[in-house]
Amino acid sequence: MPSSHPDRPDSTDPAPQSGAREPSARKPLEPGLHILSTPIGAARDITLRALDILADADILAAEDTRSLRRLMEIHGIRLGGRPLWPYHDHNGAKMRPKIMAALAEGKAVAYASEAGTPLVADPGFQLCRDAIDAGHPLRAAPGASAVLAALAVGGLPTDRFCFMGFAPAQAAARRQFLAEAAKIPATLVFYESPKRVHRMLGEMADAFGKDRPCALCRELTKRFEEVIRGSLDEVSQALEGRVVKGEIVVLVDRARNTGGDEGALDASLRAALADHSLREAVDIVASALGLARRKVYQRALEIERTENAP
Repeated sequence: MPSSHPDRPDSTDPAPQSGAREPSARKPLEPGLHILSTPIGAARDITLRALDILADADILAAEDTRSLRRLMEIHGIRLGGRPLWPYHDHNGAKMRPKIMAALAEGKAVAYASEAGTPLVADPGFQLCRDAIDAGHPLRAAPGASAVLAALAVGGLPTDRFCFMGFAPAQAAARRQFLAEAAKIPATLVFYESPKRVHRMLGEMADAFGKDRPCALCRELTKRFEEVIRGSLDEVSQALEGRVVKGEIVVLVDRARNTGGDEGALDASLRAALADHSLREAVDIVASALGLARRKVYQRALEIERTENAP
């Protein structure tokens, strides 16, 4: 993965823990391909199940074998004589037949991305597709994800979101990419390089409008974690003159309907108020129509006052 990937492990991981995790106390791992999530920062953000898979798999494959070795050392997991194969963008075509052959032999193969959840801005997709096509079991051990971590702290709606990944490097393709993204009725989640983030925020302001709410999340779960919230213009100004470092996730709110179709708003509110409390109805309608909650709430109060008047 590029150095700008938001799911890169923190270099400040703790020292290796004592007490190796032995596989003998558990039943053998089921044959098949096991994709497992690894921490995006703090090494302790790994699940117990992922540790079991790392201890029990017959063969380990990793986007970055050095990162996986380090993680295993921290958690006291011995590699022993088991193979640890690299699998990344540059060697996928060569390594997939080797991994598929191991699966055909009934081996339990564990695949870990460099950090975070496999298949999210990660080269594991084709490997998983090949395993499915060949009829091999595919299992996922969920865990850390920069996408979900950013949504948790960003302060933007999470009822609908769309992972956009990295924007295209070529200017024309990037403009089209952002123009299409501007129409998506969901919170948008972008990965971005610190070297390009200033330019990207400016282009987003052009494509989405400078007042569109956003949140810039930097170094999530790591020592220098930072979240900057505000409009695209405000966040861009907050970064002006700064040399930005670390991995970055940018959240952008969905487009808001600022038009004046009061008829549609009133009809939606009356339908929602028939079955829900005022608060619930406001939340439902604001989300469905892409309107500011305050506007919907004020209109709901007016409707209730009018229809309940003597």
